[in-house]
Amino acid sequence: MGRIKKGILGGFSGKVGTVVGASWKGIAYMHSLPLKVKNPRTLPQRIQRTKFAVTLALLQTMTGFLRKGWKLYAHRQSPFNAAMSYTIANAVIGDYPNYEIDPTKVLVSRGALTPATNTFVSYDSGEVEFQWEDNSGKGSAKPTDKALLAIVNLSRGETITDDAGAERPDCVQKLAVPSEWSGDEVHAYMGFISQDGKEVANSVYVGSVLVS
Repeated sequence: MGRIKKGILGGFSGKVGTVVGASWKGIAYMHSLPLKVKNPRTLPQRIQRTKFAVTLALLQTMTGFLRKGWKLYAHRQSPFNAAMSYTIANAVIGDYPNYEIDPTKVLVSRGALTPATNTFVSYDSGEVEFQWEDNSGKGSAKPTDKALLAIVNLSRGETITDDAGAERPDCVQKLAVPSEWSGDEVHAYMGFISQDGKEVANSVYVGSVLVS
């Protein structure tokens, strides 16, 4: 509550309604209270935060994997944050507030190493099987490169990964999936990392399969 010191025409101290009275070096002055904004978040901010939440729900299931898959893009940011930025910009679709991930646009690894070619995915008896051609010797591909494999279950928010898989000439690898995934569609991704870990290939979207 404000206090009037010298009658109605005098100065006052404290708050009266939306006005605050005070004095400085014997000089009385007053100022208005700052306006309170009920919702300081603008629409662009809400849009960005919603896209962020959708992307985080996907990528936080493979944090350790992304440290290898995106290590070459960790310039003034972590590999995880680099993957977040790319995914928000390229793999989030829909209209606010109903955003979702386009699984075909996701990159779980990124780099200049020659990527996998002629990839194929299938499911049988509790395992997802990856197949690819041996393209060793083409571009920067080497026979010692190891597969980076990821199986993403978007409906459950779960991911299975292998960041040191089979070598290029092996052309096949299987990953077991939980029995609880029965009836779910899962999405498969494949990249490569060099033996010394200094080179990484862009991942390819191998496809989707139904776990039965």
